[in-house]
Formats: sequence, C-alpha cells, structure tokens
Amino acid sequence: MGSLPQETFNPLDPSTFTKESYAVVDFIADYYREVEQYPVRSRVEPGYLRELLPDSPPCSPQSIETILEDVRNDIFPGLTHWQSPNFYAYFQANASTAGFLGEMLCTGLNTVGFSWISSPAATELESIVMDWMGKMLKLPNDFLFSGGRGGGGVLHGSTCEAVVCTLAAARDTALSKTGGDGISKLVVYASDQTHFTVQKASKLIGIPPSNFRAIPTASATGYALTAESVRSAMEADVANGLVPLYLCATIGTTAAGAVDPLLELGQVANDYGVWLHVDAAYAGSAGICPEFRHYFDGVELADSISMNPHKWFLTNMDCCCLWLKNPSSLVESLSTNPEILRNKASDAKLVVDYKDWQIALSRRFRALKLWVVMRRYGTANLMKHIRSDVSMAKYFQYLVSTDSRFEVVVPRRFALVCFRLVPVGGGGDDGWDLNCRLIEAVNSSGRAFMTHAVLGGMYVLRFAVGSTLTETRHVEATWKLIQAKADDIYKDLTLSGLSIRAGDKEDPGQK
Repeated sequence: MGSLPQETFNPLDPSTFTKESYAVVDFIADYYREVEQYPVRSRVEPGYLRELLPDSPPCSPQSIETILEDVRNDIFPGLTHWQSPNFYAYFQANASTAGFLGEMLCTGLNTVGFSWISSPAATELESIVMDWMGKMLKLPNDFLFSGGRGGGGVLHGSTCEAVVCTLAAARDTALSKTGGDGISKLVVYASDQTHFTVQKASKLIGIPPSNFRAIPTASATGYALTAESVRSAMEADVANGLVPLYLCATIGTTAAGAVDPLLELGQVANDYGVWLHVDAAYAGSAGICPEFRHYFDGVELADSISMNPHKWFLTNMDCCCLWLKNPSSLVESLSTNPEILRNKASDAKLVVDYKDWQIALSRRFRALKLWVVMRRYGTANLMKHIRSDVSMAKYFQYLVSTDSRFEVVVPRRFALVCFRLVPVGGGGDDGWDLNCRLIEAVNSSGRAFMTHAVLGGMYVLRFAVGSTLTETRHVEATWKLIQAKADDIYKDLTLSGLSIRAGDKEDPGQK
C-alpha cells in the first residue's frame, strides 16, 4: 500500500479562500479609487506582454500578493480602462457593486444550469428575472412567461448569440415550409447602421453573403431605417425569386444612437411574413424610464427583442436578455436530447431546459447577477442612473453648441453625442483629416478616450456617457481638453498658411 502524501493540496480551502478573496477585493477597490489616474487608452505596443512574462508557467506555487503585484505592473499598462470616468468610446460595459457581488455569487456557486434538473433554482430564477426585466420595460405579455401566451426569455452572453439563435429559428421555420430546400433564396435585412453582428450571424447560419441587405439610411431620418426603403427592397427580392426572411430593427444604433420605427417596420414584416427582431442592446435599458418608452412603440409586432444589461444597467459583463413570442421555434431549431441528459421533468415537458435556447450546452448562472442588481438598487435608482447619464450627455451637447467651431451632427436621443470640428478653409475640405487629428490628439493624451463613426460619408466623433464613475466634472474637463486640442490644430493650420473658417479668424484659441 502506498503512503499518503505528506502535504495535501486543497485548492478550495475555506481559510485560504477567505484570506485571498479579501486581498483581491481590496485590490479591485483600490483600482476603482485610482482608475482616474491611469491613461484611459492603453499605450503599449503589440507584443509588449510576451517580453515581460516568462516563457513557461511556474512549477512551484506563487503567492496571491506576488500575482496581484504583477497584475498592477504588467497587466494594467496593457488595459484600456473601461471603468475610467473618462471613457466615452464604445458603449460602456457598466460595473457596479451589486453587479460585482452578483458575479461573485455566480462564480462562487459555479452552477452549470443547462437543464432544470441540473439546478432547478438557476432555471426558475432566470425565468422570473426575465419576466421582471420585461415588466420593467413594459413589454407586451406575449413575451413573458407569466403572460400566459407561450412567450418567454433567456439570458445569453451577447447580442451576437441572440441574433444567431433567432436567425437560426427563422431559417428553420422557413425551410420547414419548403422541405428544406432554398436556403440560397433567403434574405436578411438591416440598415447600414445596424450592428455588424447581424451580417456576421447571417453568414454563420448559412445565408449567402449576397443575400444580406444593408439598406442605406440618411441624415433626414437621423440615420434610421424607413418602412418605404425596406418594403422596396423586399419587393425587389420577391420579384427576383428570393424569399425575405429576417429584419433587424434597432433601438439605439452604435454609430449615431438612431432608433428605427418599430411600428411601421413591423407592419412591413407582417406583410411579407418576415421575422422581426429588435436589437435594443444599448438603449434598451432606457426603456425603464417612461420618457423613453415611446421608442418601443410597435414592439408588439416583433417576434423577438434583445437588450444588454451589461451595457447600461449596472450589470457586470456578460448579460444579454432575449425575449421571444414563440420560444418553441427556437427550441425546435436548437434542441438536442441525448440519453445522458434525459430526465422525467424534461421528458414530461414540465420545465424549461435552457440548453435548448442557446448555442452552447453549458451556461453560467447569470440570472443571479441580474437579480442582485435589481434587488439591490430597485427600479427607482436604476432610472436615476439612466437619467443622470442622459443629463450629462445633454450638458455636453450644450457645451458643444457654445463653440462655433463645432457642430452636433445628429439629434441626441440617449447618452450619445455625435459631433465634429467644422472643416476649415475651402477647396472641398470635408473635415475628415481635421477630425482624425482631433480624436487622436485627445486619445493620445491619456486623459479621455472617444471613438469615431462615419455617417453619410462624414467623419464624426462619438461621446458616449455611461461609465459608472463619470461625473459632471469629468465631462467638463474632457470638453476643455477637446477645445485645447482643437486650439492646437487651428494654430498649426494657421502657421501652415491655411485659412480658417470665417468667424474664427481673429483668435481661434479663444473660442
């Protein structure tokens, strides 16, 4: 008989867990206190980390203190700090104390709730949370488990997953009517402002790239889709023997925050038997506030709708809500029933098995995180959070309007302001290079981070308010930074002998 090892290795010792968890929590708390001091956008060069870390992992254990020190010294420089109060770039990945605590519970319990029997509470809490969220958004009962009409919802990791799954359901429903033939005839519709996720998803489920329609939008509609343009595209495709399949409408597009007219688009979709999905990934969170709920008018005509609490709802990554009027179409498309997963409750169809509502088998207990956020803050404080960000965006828009060198490019609807430095000189200058220089100067300073978009051929700057730590003072400081960098650019142009726009000739630095 072999002897027992002299030292037992216990990777989940409660005493060690307590001590080291405290160390990590303190480390993260210090990070939030100090995050404003770090350059918002990382300044490292490609491959920097390989030069700092060993070629192979350690043989002997290292202390958590040593590891955290390496995170600070080696990892932090390579981070773009999404939680910085001066992060105005992509739509944010919100963080909050409640979101963090919910994530701790999710990770700590480490439940894999792919079926009801694998952890009944995981499935049942998710169904309840999806109804809670749906009621906060005042979604029609058709989308709720409690609505009694066969609808329901599921938590995914991202909008991409939600779109892939709903596209697969739409595809299989259409093909079932033709005996499985004709995938090459199916067509997917979106606007030229729709997130690229939809085009990517359509390729993933086998739709030919030539059958994806990115319908042009224009400044006259705030870069929103129009029912007329969609109907015209579908009419042309039907005339050519193609089959309209899926239309994605957006509440809050990435580039401009545009809102597509759901009611009118829903009527077109119904006329052609097309699956209508509403992507409210970013701006869906605002729907809990009565003053923004009108953007959802017409959602009753949709087949599915998704929104991401991890963007603007104080719910740490990752968390995407997807509601469907007819989940059975999704289940029929995605379900598998191997013997090893069979059980009485599932066989009797008494329960929801979320493995059949998603691509993967395994799944995290995301519902616990969203549940904690909802309970810890309540609807009133969540609305206050949304309104605060919108108020700061309004204020930034006002600041832009006070400087004649700048202009707001599209109407602000939520907490995104699209603006630009007005072109200088003549000769058909469209301001592209001018605004490229401005955004690079701002981002290179390390004091703020923005991104750009191209709208109607125009290069514009995006200022997206939404980081949890952002306050009015940060907005003011960033605006002063933008103005200072614009001053530098104008001075460079003046020294180069280029004229500047009328009205700024006397003293561009004082605008």
